[in-house]
Amino acid sequence: MPEGDTVFRTAAHLRQALTGKLLTRCDVRVPRYATVDLTGQTVDEVISRGKHLFIRVGPASIHSHLKMDGSWRVTRRGAPQRRPHTIRILLEAGDVVALGIDLGVLEILERDRDQESVAHLGPDLLGPDWDPAAAAANLVARPDRPIAEALLDQRVLAGIGNVYCNELCFIFGRLPNSPVATVNDPVRLVGRAREMRWANRIRRQRTTTGNTRPGHELWVYDRAGQACRRCGTPISQSWPDGRDAVERVRYWCPACQR
Repeated sequence: MPEGDTVFRTAAHLRQALTGKLLTRCDVRVPRYATVDLTGQTVDEVISRGKHLFIRVGPASIHSHLKMDGSWRVTRRGAPQRRPHTIRILLEAGDVVALGIDLGVLEILERDRDQESVAHLGPDLLGPDWDPAAAAANLVARPDRPIAEALLDQRVLAGIGNVYCNELCFIFGRLPNSPVATVNDPVRLVGRAREMRWANRIRRQRTTTGNTRPGHELWVYDRAGQACRRCGTPISQSWPDGRDAVERVRYWCPACQR
């Protein structure tokens, strides 16, 4: 499941592959932007903001959001394309090809105004303008709100998805549906969120336990029925928005969290 660290890492990969290069082909496979052709323009920069990614090319900015299943893949010209029907955009720069696959959002914006599309976001956990005080203030603005709901609200702080949400609730000993008011130190919570995200920003396989061995990376996420790593109690699971809403599934230890 793509989270903010995934997008940060993707931006770094695209930056290395495309920045400073001239586009020799631009194929946007979204009806609204099918006539857009940025061939001949130079890729100036690639940036991420929370879970959003921007590729700035000449006067335009290619804005994408991975949602649940999206990805960007860098390959070489002439390489076989797996599942070509899922490709939403193809950018070619000489021998380098960047493919936007199954993107949840893809739009071509005016470069000078591209940040208007993310103006609603809270402080970016991996951004240069990270502000823990502002993030903590956003978090406690609605004290009766469930902690998990608040953490997943990108207007509170940008970049947290369901994995980090569940892991943070466990680390701080709070049930996902406990009210925000039960968090004793909100500044410490958002600070820990930043530390976890920063530590994982270049890892392909994220870990919140500090143990990178396969099967030992996470405390509770995707571990329903397995023993809690602290107390041995089986991990519980629920779908507050129904079983189809995988991005909102909850995991917790009934003994360690209150």
